[in-house]
Amino acid sequence: MSASNPSTENTSMNIPCQDVGSSGKMPLIGLGLWKIDKSTVADVVFDAISAGYRHLDSACDYGNEKEVGVGIKRAIDAGLCTREELWITSKLWNTYHHPDHVIMAMDQTLSDLGLDYLDLYLVHFPIALEFVPFETRYPPEWIHDPAAELPMMKPARVSLQDTWQAMETLVDAGLSRHIGVCNYGVSLVRDMLNYARIAPAVLQVESHPYLVQEKLMRFCAEEDIAVTAFSPLGALSYLELDMAQASESVLEQPSVVAIAERLGRTPAQVVLRWGVQRGNAIIPKTSKPERLRENANLFDFALTDDDMEAINALDKNQRFNDPGVFAELAFNTFFPIYE
Repeated sequence: MSASNPSTENTSMNIPCQDVGSSGKMPLIGLGLWKIDKSTVADVVFDAISAGYRHLDSACDYGNEKEVGVGIKRAIDAGLCTREELWITSKLWNTYHHPDHVIMAMDQTLSDLGLDYLDLYLVHFPIALEFVPFETRYPPEWIHDPAAELPMMKPARVSLQDTWQAMETLVDAGLSRHIGVCNYGVSLVRDMLNYARIAPAVLQVESHPYLVQEKLMRFCAEEDIAVTAFSPLGALSYLELDMAQASESVLEQPSVVAIAERLGRTPAQVVLRWGVQRGNAIIPKTSKPERLRENANLFDFALTDDDMEAINALDKNQRFNDPGVFAELAFNTFFPIYE
């Protein structure tokens, strides 16, 4: 089955799964763990699993993997699920791209999460930065030396090919069942398919009605690469970071509001349904139990072709998560990765 089409196999809450690789089943809705505070994330993870979520999207850089691991253990110990029923993703941070550091980063993530293996490990950005030892700072974030007179990012000369080949050894060792990449465009994915011994199983990218990325989605479907869309509600993920304005919310678009009113759904459900109806997995973030259920309650209704076209028409190639913008503003470093 093409990665662009959901399978008919369901997990709890009747969340369909997306085929990944030759045997993987990734639930189409997961909980994004970015920006969830360490003091609450264990409870949020437990609540999500209690509500039926089986897909958790984590990363070293989120700074909360130990606490995420606590939530996972509580849920398993309580008999809510088994480890095998969960799909857990994490990501290789920019400072660990050198082949000598990839396995170290994986070992630290597994230790923090309290796991023996991941279902998916992703290269977080196509950005290699100088290594920062764990004892100096973990997670190391973006700036190489925060105490410098002008704190900046410090790029490292490590090729994406070298990093990917080290990622492949993690599959060989059974530490991750699948590997993939984040924030890559068509050209980078096309190039890596020329050197990859193990093709990327998943591409995770920003995508929402303001950033449809139709050509990228079509390319991935043709190459049997599953897609996970982060920030599926667009600007809402970035308001607290001052990277978006409330006026930029897609949920207030008249076409979205009209569809929601006709279907008796919330605008957020309409936008999230658009995401999964395209064939993508989505990982909306929330800390609220009622919103966890709302975000996953998407499979007892469908959008018409006209609805889908109306939402597609909102596309304006607006990217909120762009290192070419935020790295200069926040880290004194101009670092574009998109044309």
